[in-house]
Amino acid sequence: MLEILKNRGTVRNYSEKEVDETLLNNLLEASFQASTTGNMQLYSVVVTRDQAGKERLSPLHFNQPQIINAPVVLTFCADFNRFSLWCEQRNAVPGYANFQSFMTAAIDAIIVAQTFCVAAESKGLGICYMGTTTYTAAGIIDALNLPKLVVPVTTLTVGYPKVPPAHSDRLPLGSVIHYEKYQDYTPEAIDIAFSYKESLEESKRYMEINKKETLAQIFTDIRYTKANNETFSTAFMEVLKKQGFLS
Repeated sequence: MLEILKNRGTVRNYSEKEVDETLLNNLLEASFQASTTGNMQLYSVVVTRDQAGKERLSPLHFNQPQIINAPVVLTFCADFNRFSLWCEQRNAVPGYANFQSFMTAAIDAIIVAQTFCVAAESKGLGICYMGTTTYTAAGIIDALNLPKLVVPVTTLTVGYPKVPPAHSDRLPLGSVIHYEKYQDYTPEAIDIAFSYKESLEESKRYMEINKKETLAQIFTDIRYTKANNETFSTAFMEVLKKQGFLS
């Protein structure tokens, strides 16, 4: 298992081999054993296999091809609806229409999603996290008919890799771990942390294609700009209001 985790990579190109429904259900069942706040299981998972369903979701993920070519798309949702309904049916008054409750449910959903990834990769499947889920949460809510107190927080595409995935580069261990207290980074420590990532031919190619002086500018000027972050932040706050987590 440690070797699988250390050598894993993201899969965006899938073979035509279907994911067996029994296997998928077993993987989901295993992932639902993950830790959860108060054993409340504050998440729901929407499984999309139907081509029409994938086509509805595709533009909401900026038409990234893996939504269409993956056999399975899983949308993981923070869900306080089910628990609140249970409370009401058992003469208890739920108090979960607030941001703290959203965060609790969102953490539950993310833990389950990552547990699913580990289980799926152990069985030879590949996955890709779709970072676009919170960007277009309002559209996903409509597409998946999500009620109040349910918000999509992440999406996984799942299938058998068409080719073995490339190993993902990561920061060195010493650049991420802090012992006892957080130690802020010196300029030298920043150089050490990012030197390998900057040295990759893929990184140099991005800089050349986009005519950027540094790899950091790829992130700030192209991939995750301030303007986009502020726009998506505003939109997501509106989603939380609409879904009942913010007043």
